[in-house]
Amino acid sequence: MSPAWHDSPFLKAARGEATPRVPVWLMRQAGRYLPEYREIRSRGSFLDLCKNPALCAEVMIKTVARLGVDAAILFSDLLLILEPMGLGLDFPTGEGPVLGNPIRTAADVDRLLELQSMESLGFVIEAVRQTRAGLPGHIPLVCFAGAPFTLAAYAVEGGSSRDYRTTKTLMYSDAGAWNAMMGRIVRSVALYLNAQIDAGAQAVQIFDSWVGCLGVDDYRRYVLPHSKALIERIQPGVPVIHFATGNPALVPLISEAGGNVISIDWRLRLDDACRAIRPAQSIQGNLDPTILFAPRDEVCRRVREMLGQVGNRRGYIANLGHGVLPHTPVENVLAMIETVHEWQPNGATP
Repeated sequence: MSPAWHDSPFLKAARGEATPRVPVWLMRQAGRYLPEYREIRSRGSFLDLCKNPALCAEVMIKTVARLGVDAAILFSDLLLILEPMGLGLDFPTGEGPVLGNPIRTAADVDRLLELQSMESLGFVIEAVRQTRAGLPGHIPLVCFAGAPFTLAAYAVEGGSSRDYRTTKTLMYSDAGAWNAMMGRIVRSVALYLNAQIDAGAQAVQIFDSWVGCLGVDDYRRYVLPHSKALIERIQPGVPVIHFATGNPALVPLISEAGGNVISIDWRLRLDDACRAIRPAQSIQGNLDPTILFAPRDEVCRRVREMLGQVGNRRGYIANLGHGVLPHTPVENVLAMIETVHEWQPNGATP
């Protein structure tokens, strides 16, 4: 007998099957906009929270119960994998992440450690187990990792960047070093994601949050082969969601790189995105997170407009075009979720 989550609307949509209603979940589902998260977060630093499996499980279990979403996503951070690979990691108060010992040269790439086991990230794997155990049986758990380019860019830049000049300089000037670095990241991330699957994940999402800084030709040459190699290493039968943001022109190539579900940001209409991806792939997205600051009526109108762009297409998962922003009104997040759940596949609300 299949587990309760197997035929959930989320997993059926991820497999491209018909669903009784449109499933919905949110990126950055547990965040500073939620009082429940702020209470747990007050107990220590962000990094302390990420390394405490019981608190990671608690924050997501409470979030799913509060929002009524169709899938949970592990509470974690995509940069945690870089710490055991030899890069210092810190989240200074009020600032973005900072990575020590950045990769700038071929010699630096030689000191980037490739993960051989999950011993150094055992707290993440335990968080997966505890989150899965605490969720209702019918709610799938999505786990995740950064995509090869985004992790490489963080490793090279050492933090946030406006122009990614340091990353592109290495990429353009030393293809051998670039490919060696990406290969180590691909193999490490594959090990990491497969360990999360073994611990209880029903699906995984790959976040390419920074790849929009690239043009089509650079993506095809420097990124596509590595993203494809990663996706091919993930255990068969587990849906892979491939998310990238920042450049709609990349969507056909992201689709080519692979994934069962292609997640779209808000810069491209969903009907256009449906035509840009492969027919067998499902689609996810793509409400602009800032719309959730609008009046409730406008939020609901824009959600229905988004849903209408998909029409009767099988394999659709409603989501934001990126994560929930801090200070987002909780009532508007709930309005989005309720509007999706009320929507009928033929485009008529009951």
